[in-house]
Amino acid sequence: MDEGKVADVSLELLTKGRTLATRLNCKLEAVVLGHKLKGVEDQMFPYGADIVHIGDDARLDPYTTLPHAAVINGLFTEQKPQIALLGASTMGRDLGPRVSSALVSGLTADCTALEIGDHEDKKAGKVYKDLLYQIRPAFGGNIVATIINPDCRPQMATVREGVMKKEIFSAGHKGKAVQLDVNKYLKPEDVVVKVIERHMEKSRVNIKNSSIIVSGGYGMGSKENFRVLYDLAEVLGGEVGASRAAVDAGYVDHDRQVGQTGITVRPKLYIACGISGQIQHTAGMEESSMVIAINNDPNAPINKIADYVITGDVMEIIPRMIKYYKKNSK
Repeated sequence: MDEGKVADVSLELLTKGRTLATRLNCKLEAVVLGHKLKGVEDQMFPYGADIVHIGDDARLDPYTTLPHAAVINGLFTEQKPQIALLGASTMGRDLGPRVSSALVSGLTADCTALEIGDHEDKKAGKVYKDLLYQIRPAFGGNIVATIINPDCRPQMATVREGVMKKEIFSAGHKGKAVQLDVNKYLKPEDVVVKVIERHMEKSRVNIKNSSIIVSGGYGMGSKENFRVLYDLAEVLGGEVGASRAAVDAGYVDHDRQVGQTGITVRPKLYIACGISGQIQHTAGMEESSMVIAINNDPNAPINKIADYVITGDVMEIIPRMIKYYKKNSK
């Protein structure tokens, strides 16, 4: 959390965690660390949290690696959770490996799905029940790997913001808030780093919350050609996105990248222009309500998941779309 608000990715993981906890018939517990956290549990109970462990201490705000890792390591050693989920945010990517390394538990990064299932190890003659299936693209997105951790606990995974749905479990759900004794976990060497000043610039791009996204790929041909996507997005009241290939080619900034290594989106309308549709990109937009693909390749992979396919030159089709939309809209 930051500045008094629980991050969306954490609420998304509580939503998924509620499903997993129900399947395993166990409690869903959350840990929140920071300062001036009075009432923070009320943000989490509606998402299904049964217990919220609160570490309220001035030394835990803002986030720094050592004290947060020390508290989590101490708490996990005591409580022995079977599963631990973290957002793949800047903080989660820093904290997750620290905790999993200290507890020798392993960690699967950037999961796109989490399920519960069994596994049979025929060589050892053992059957493992109710393991966490940690599912993510691997080998450059060419395969989808299901990773398990049969013996070490907790089973740890990070998930990027937007991958899981954020849904209120019950507005009236009430859990238990437990205050942590932070001093029990912190040693003097854990608090040697102090943040003197913070400067944060708010992102000017709001792709994640846009209901219409006009996205361009390498097939747009140039940075100048990308201009027509901004024109179409402006007419439709949407945002401009891009594939990794377009970002790498310098057509557009990285903060507009949609896909496995960018942002995951679920707009009502996703218009893919000059995008081939490799799994790295589709992993970030496949849950869009409607997908329109514009491409000069009739066999492009994106066409398989598109609701409508327009085959042709994007630089001819998009100006015509703008023209006719203006003509036929009030």
